[in-house]
Amino acid sequence: MCGPFTDAPVLSSFSQGQANIDKLFSFGEFNILSGESSNFSIWELGLFVIVGCLGGLIGAVFNAANEHLTIWRMKRINHSKFRRFLEVIVVSLIVSVVSFLMPLLWGHCTEIPKDMQEWTNQEKNLIEELIPFGCTPGKEYNEVASLIFTEADTAIKQLFHFREAGADDSSTFSSGALFLFFVPYILTATLTYGIAVPSGLFVPSLLSGAAFGRLFGHLLHKLDHTNGTFADSGTYALMGAAAVLGGMARMTISLTVILLEATGDMQYVLPLMLTLMAARFTGNVFNEGLYDIHIKLKKIPFLEPDVPPIAERNEIVAGQVMSTQVKCLRPVERAGVVYDLLRSCGHGSFPIVDTASGGTLYGTASRYMLCTLLQRRAFGSPDVLEDYDGPQQHLGPRRLSPLVQWDTIERAYPRYPKLSDVDMREGDRNCWLDLRPYANTAPYTVNETASIQRTYRLFRTLGLRFLCVVNHNNQVVGIITRKDLLPEALTDSLLRGRLSHEEADEDGRGML
Repeated sequence: MCGPFTDAPVLSSFSQGQANIDKLFSFGEFNILSGESSNFSIWELGLFVIVGCLGGLIGAVFNAANEHLTIWRMKRINHSKFRRFLEVIVVSLIVSVVSFLMPLLWGHCTEIPKDMQEWTNQEKNLIEELIPFGCTPGKEYNEVASLIFTEADTAIKQLFHFREAGADDSSTFSSGALFLFFVPYILTATLTYGIAVPSGLFVPSLLSGAAFGRLFGHLLHKLDHTNGTFADSGTYALMGAAAVLGGMARMTISLTVILLEATGDMQYVLPLMLTLMAARFTGNVFNEGLYDIHIKLKKIPFLEPDVPPIAERNEIVAGQVMSTQVKCLRPVERAGVVYDLLRSCGHGSFPIVDTASGGTLYGTASRYMLCTLLQRRAFGSPDVLEDYDGPQQHLGPRRLSPLVQWDTIERAYPRYPKLSDVDMREGDRNCWLDLRPYANTAPYTVNETASIQRTYRLFRTLGLRFLCVVNHNNQVVGIITRKDLLPEALTDSLLRGRLSHEEADEDGRGML
């Protein structure tokens, strides 16, 4: 079904009675040569760069195809739960049929190696994992079936560690089997990534890339007539896995560390770095990484590590990009006002301003906290305050509504009450809700004259979702969210500022 494209074989591990948690933390032992010899020659670094460039091209094609497919899904499928469920069934059927037909189309049985006295225990264990699909069990195996029907981590290790044995590629995966596996597998991975199942990209990229890299190694050995000039195909399989994964995800340092830890051999530091850099630079010529593409398609306000160039080139302040339509609450507010505010907008947090001191910022209140208080009817009598709607009313230290403990509020995490769970009765609308015990009285703020660079770094370093903008009197004049700091929003803010200045200049000339 869709199992070959999941990130970890958790379900299959539990089905065998225990969870094999160490499966994908190691790719096996790579240092198969004696002494201090390396598995590759220095001059082969150029070939690894070529593998990286080809992996970048494969990743760019994969990202472009998946992007168009995701856009189609968002328009035709994602808006309906039934269609999403139906898509999973159809894709599962397609993957199952393709996975079953490929070994049938191969239709060739390869003899299992018999003379394995010099083989390591790792290689002998991999021999036992071969699948005799349509072949004589114990004597022969189907090469394509051994890559498809085994677990992904086992197939990756087979591609990394199976030996070469002569020009006919006996006792290993032949070039034709690798090609027949690589093309349908990466096509079905493109189709699968993005459907409504918990699937991932890491393992299918490694497996398809390992098949590509081993195929590249086979072609080199055939050009050399297997004289041993080039490194073994397992080394090229490792570079191919890194190249395809880097071409899709466009990560370098993190993937180098991950793959290096998985191999457990420091000799691959430089080859992996060069391969991943070549894959990233080649892929960036055509499009962005797959994760960046999906972030933009889903319109997630993701802030890059660096400040947008438009903010560096222009002097933009926080007052230019903030939203002035701020929905505020008072420290003690009527329950009906809070309920109507939550129903009219979907904001996640609201500033609390003290009207007795001229509208200064008192703190902030989160949406889930307000919904919890309304659901638990934590408000006092309508007669507990008199004339509080006037601007000069002072509250004093006493609580005006029943106190709900913080552990009670946080106990519902992460399924906090929603506004639909609140039963607001007509007689409760005039009751008072005291927000002072629950308010965050030390929220992060920024002055309206602060530079956008400082504002941007505050969001990035502190992981903020919003930022209150205040003037010199600590009065709330606006609010900034992550969407306001995206390059497109900054460009619109700068354009609006220039147009307003031009209109002001024209009005001034007209008056003269």
